[in-house]
Amino acid sequence: MMDAPIVSVIIPVYNAEKTLPFCLASLSKLTYPYLQFIFVDDCSTDGSLACIEAFAEGPQQGVHWDVKVIRQAVNRGVAAARNTGLDHATGTYIYYVDADDQIDPETIAEAVEKAQQLDADIVGFNWYLAFDKNKRKMNQPAFHTAWEAVEMMLRGTMRWNLWLFLVRRSLYEEHQIRFLPGMNMGEDMMVMTKLFAHAERVAYMDKAFYHYRQSNETSLTKTYSEQHMAQVAANIQELEGFLAASKYASRIGDLIGFLKLNNKLPFLISPKVSQYKRWLSWFPEANRLVLKNTSLPWRTRLLQYAAVKKQFWLLKGYYYFVIRFIYGIIYR
Repeated sequence: MMDAPIVSVIIPVYNAEKTLPFCLASLSKLTYPYLQFIFVDDCSTDGSLACIEAFAEGPQQGVHWDVKVIRQAVNRGVAAARNTGLDHATGTYIYYVDADDQIDPETIAEAVEKAQQLDADIVGFNWYLAFDKNKRKMNQPAFHTAWEAVEMMLRGTMRWNLWLFLVRRSLYEEHQIRFLPGMNMGEDMMVMTKLFAHAERVAYMDKAFYHYRQSNETSLTKTYSEQHMAQVAANIQELEGFLAASKYASRIGDLIGFLKLNNKLPFLISPKVSQYKRWLSWFPEANRLVLKNTSLPWRTRLLQYAAVKKQFWLLKGYYYFVIRFIYGIIYR
């Protein structure tokens, strides 16, 4: 149908030539015919630009596909690259793909169909955690209203990754939603929560489409540098101010505190006492809320309680037994 909505697919790229061929191969197999691909190359120094230019010039399956390749004048980071993509997007819907990852052929077609059926502003779905030798299906909790999604994201029970949602572009434009340039950690958290807060109708599909790639070597732990911490804090501060002035202001309560606890949880997935001490000192105002977020698994709350009580031996034991031993076998 010629009046079918166009979907603008934004793909930020930076030094991704090793994974781009797999990503581009999956994009070439998408069955939805009305796509606008927007590649934003953030001054890659490898062969990434040549890869996406070859994709743009090659024969495409989609008769009505449009491919734009934009090269940033200077390296500005993923947040600015996403803004560049948004500024060039003309589709009815926005979707993101990371250059490291892959998506199933029916991803866009089924998400658009769901959005059209329910006149939804946002459609969410599930994903696969893809390792070098295996993959694991990961499920989002079902949500029926925008507030349910906002609350679950703040509580830490629902992921906010951009590639889990097809979003009506008018939400970005009518409410002037953009990423904070230079704030490249937590940018998806801030933007997706804002989008849900403005959405009228939302929909969830209990299907897994996206393949989020993790290397076995780096998947079990995550380390924040001081720069990363500052970027996350900036995005949380932006979101906190937004929510305080939003229609949901009276419902927020301790939820921002829960969000802060969730963002610093990686410090406890470590064998280092120095990381546990960083947990204590980052967003210390949220530490009083340990054990109060009953939506989290009991073992997560136990870890946070152990940190508050400085029972670092328990945190170390959890890391070596659960993370290194059990997860190390599962995700080998």
